Amino acid sequence: MNNQANTLARIIEIISKGKSGVIFIPPTPTIDAVAASTSLYLGLTKMGKNISLVCSQKPATDLVGGDKFQTVIGAGGDSLMISFPYTDGSIDKVDYNIQGESFNLVVTPRPGFQKLKPSQVNYSYTGGIVDFIIVIDSPTLNGLGEIYAENQNQFTGRDIINIDRHLTNAYFGTVNFVNKTISSISELILSVLLNFKIEVDRDMATNLYAGIASATNNFTSYSTNADTFENIATLLRMGAVKRTFKKPQPVMVRSRVNSGRPETQPVKPIEEVEREIQKEPRSPQDWLKPKIFKGGGLV
Repeated sequence: MNNQANTLARIIEIISKGKSGVIFIPPTPTIDAVAASTSLYLGLTKMGKNISLVCSQKPATDLVGGDKFQTVIGAGGDSLMISFPYTDGSIDKVDYNIQGESFNLVVTPRPGFQKLKPSQVNYSYTGGIVDFIIVIDSPTLNGLGEIYAENQNQFTGRDIINIDRHLTNAYFGTVNFVNKTISSISELILSVLLNFKIEVDRDMATNLYAGIASATNNFTSYSTNADTFENIATLLRMGAVKRTFKKPQPVMVRSRVNSGRPETQPVKPIEEVEREIQKEPRSPQDWLKPKIFKGGGLV
């Protein structure tokens, strides 16, 4: 087998033997990163795996599965976790009472702050064991932001699957599925799903199509090639719907306490780098032609 086949086989081995895992993407993610991670989440969930989607800043996105993102590390378990946006000083007290067979958790806002809306409350389970970690679209673990800085022990001793296309990727994973010439992360995830022989449904195909279209600036970037269009054709046959998705925006920024650690700088999306390269001024066409000097001047 070639290197890619060996890498995919190793990924399948790690995920197959584990029951639960966490998929991480960096803060302020691209559409491609969100599309890739949500599609993988949907696929692994189909396999019966207990999967969590985690990002330091929960992205607001209309991609299918985007509502599953959370800002804490969890992989199931028996403990119910209730999460909602929080600003320092906004909560006066948290109390509970029991009425009949109902347990009521009461969150009282401090005067001057808005009350919590039911639509802002998220529920998930925590306390479970994480068998494997998948990091998507981040050249380093530090690129994951505060979720890694504050939970480095959670990454120790676990299989880490590193899926990326950044030129600066540090190959930090137990297995590294890194392709620095491919046009999108979504194409790498499509390869993983196909090798798992997971049925890619319309939602997954639509997400991946959106990821590729966004990463390639609607198939105009210099990294777009024949393989890109073959993958697009595959997704269309799977039922992908061609539609425009909004760029993910962070729902909230958690308040942070200065821990003394150096701040991590956000990674510039590859799509922006490619557009900057395309916009760079080109040298004059005649700059390579021989120059003729006469009498101390240029003719």
